[in-house]
Amino acid sequence: MATESGRAPAACTSIENADSSSLSLQFVRVTHPFHPLFERRLPCVGERYNRYGKRLLLQGDDGTVWSVPPQWTDLAGLDPAVVMGDGRAFLRAVDLMELASLVKRLSDKSAARQPSKM
Repeated sequence: MATESGRAPAACTSIENADSSSLSLQFVRVTHPFHPLFERRLPCVGERYNRYGKRLLLQGDDGTVWSVPPQWTDLAGLDPAVVMGDGRAFLRAVDLMELASLVKRLSDKSAARQPSKM
């Protein structure tokens, strides 16, 4: 990630007043391939925390503020599995395990709802 000054910040910091003239803008690129702002470089105007963790507040050209997890931006390092896969795999092993667990849970729920054929 790069800022206007050419150095990468440790994180997008929260601000008390959006009109503060002393704030140096930090720019963040959205790297999640399915996000509508993919590959866009936007100013980070703050960060917040919710029950799911840290969220960055990115401001679009029209003034809309988008809340995205830092993992979906260039603030996060590249996933080693993605780097090693060199674009050959759509899912990491951990993603496949999570998907298998979800399918099993849904299958178990579906089987419990169906009446037995005896």
